[in-house]
Amino acid sequence: MILVAVDDLLFSSKIRAAARHAGVELAFARTPAGVLEQARTQRPSLAIFDLDSAAVDPIATIAAMKRDPALGSIRTVGFVSHVHTALIEAAREAGADEIMPRSAFAGRLPEILQAGGTVPS
Repeated sequence: MILVAVDDLLFSSKIRAAARHAGVELAFARTPAGVLEQARTQRPSLAIFDLDSAAVDPIATIAAMKRDPALGSIRTVGFVSHVHTALIEAAREAGADEIMPRSAFAGRLPEILQAGGTVPS
């Protein structure tokens, strides 16, 4: 199961469609508390974050996950516009495992979902 913290409707639809095609189960969370609760109860292999999301507060949420011994091993992937360098650096400092430009994320989405936590190089 993959946890998705994305409030952008276009990306939510893309992720749902790719997951359906790959036969991957998803859970969506749209608030920091929702992400942490879903992570604790569902134990996802991967958590995907839209780093531009204001509702999810991805930087603080990733940092909270990585500090929590029960959640710290969940792989996190964030996507963001490549021009948001400060946000990219903040995500790295928060402990995000992989950060990629929106276009790369969209292009690699099927393989990311199929890998279920291991982002192919």
